Order: sequence, then C-alpha cells, then structure tokens
Amino acid sequence: MTLPFDPAAIDGEDFGEEEQLLAMSHEEAIEHVRSICSDAGFGIPVEFSPSELLNEKVDADRDPYYVLGACNPAVADRALEATGGDIGALFPCNMVIQEIEPGTQRVYHVSIMRIARLLGLPEPDAADEMDAIIADTGELVADVFDRLAENEAAIDA
Repeated sequence: MTLPFDPAAIDGEDFGEEEQLLAMSHEEAIEHVRSICSDAGFGIPVEFSPSELLNEKVDADRDPYYVLGACNPAVADRALEATGGDIGALFPCNMVIQEIEPGTQRVYHVSIMRIARLLGLPEPDAADEMDAIIADTGELVADVFDRLAENEAAIDA
C-alpha cells in the first residue's frame, strides 16, 4: 500500500501526540489518568486491556497495557456534525497507559480530531468548525497532560 504522503515527514505535533511518564504502579496510573480525565471534562465510556485480551487469547505475554476511551460529549457531537458522522470511526479519544517497566507507566495520546483533519474528514463547509473543535479538544487534552506533569509521580522525559 502506498500512502499519499510520507508518514516520517509528519511531526507528532501535527497529530496531537502527547506523552507523560509516571512513577507509579499500572493500576494506580489507570485510576490517576481516569480521575484527571474526568476533572478535565472527559467521560470514559469505554475502557479495556488489550494486553489481558491478547495474553489470554494468543498467549502474547504482553506487559500491562490499558486504554481509556475518553469523550467530551459536547465536542463529540460537534465533531460528528462537522464530519457527516465519519469521525465516529475514530472515536473515542484514547488515553493509553502502558507499563514500560514495573513502577513506570507511559501515558500516550494522539488527537483523533487532528487525524480526522489530516485525512480530510470535515464536510466541505465545516473546515472552520473542525479547526475550532481541534482547538477545543487541544485545550482539554493539554489540561490533562499539564495535570499529569504536575503530579509528584511525573517523570521528566
């Protein structure tokens, strides 16, 4: 498959990449990120552990890896409207908690709104609205990662 662009030429900022390391157990990190997301205005309608599923189903021997599917309903509604419903294929906004080693967790996120914009998902007359949605979700996610960085368990990368 040939892509119409060079993925290596895209900077993480282009797709809203965020990362924070935390010095805590995996379970503590899941609860901590869940709480911070809630405080920042996200609900968590979906959550699952790919590592548990893969370890059980295909004996993958994966380290703990957990996904919190965060959603701000007002922004999600606007994004569905601006994309004619197509952004639903990317929902929800995932926050990944990955154990790097025991006692060190990596929290990772990419912006589905920015990815949708890069893919051209906004309706032709909704590009400005999509840009506003990207700004709004960017502020919400920045708040989450600012709070994570302010915690005493934050590790400077």
